[in-house]
Amino acid sequence: MAEMKPAFAYTVVYVKDVARSIAFYADAFGCHVRRLDESHRWGELESGQTTIAFTPAHQRETDEVAGAVADPATDKRRPPLELCFAYPDVDAAYKRAVEKGAVAVSQPEEREWGQKVGYVRDIDGIIVRMGSYVRPPASH
Repeated sequence: MAEMKPAFAYTVVYVKDVARSIAFYADAFGCHVRRLDESHRWGELESGQTTIAFTPAHQRETDEVAGAVADPATDKRRPPLELCFAYPDVDAAYKRAVEKGAVAVSQPEEREWGQKVGYVRDIDGIIVRMGSYVRPPASH
């Protein structure tokens, strides 16, 4: 039997309005739109080696099979999902996202693990981490 080596294909994000979310991510985060189907029930963004896909939060096909998607209740609660984007200039990317409608959560700052990181919420309340690539530890 051949060895199975899966390739991560994509992450599906359940949202209120697929077309609106696709446009928001393209505008606020600079993502390239791969496709948005005519029904507006499926959209994809290119994000490096994988894809971020969007589909409606509530649809009969998946609700009946897998259960309903839980919505975050307040700003103090968040979905069990976080999208992360790496940028060469985190400050500029963070500023653009907020100017384009993302909700500021935490401005970019240097973290002990060697990365500059800031957090925003998208139009569906999903946390988006915006960071630099992790720098290798300094040699001693």
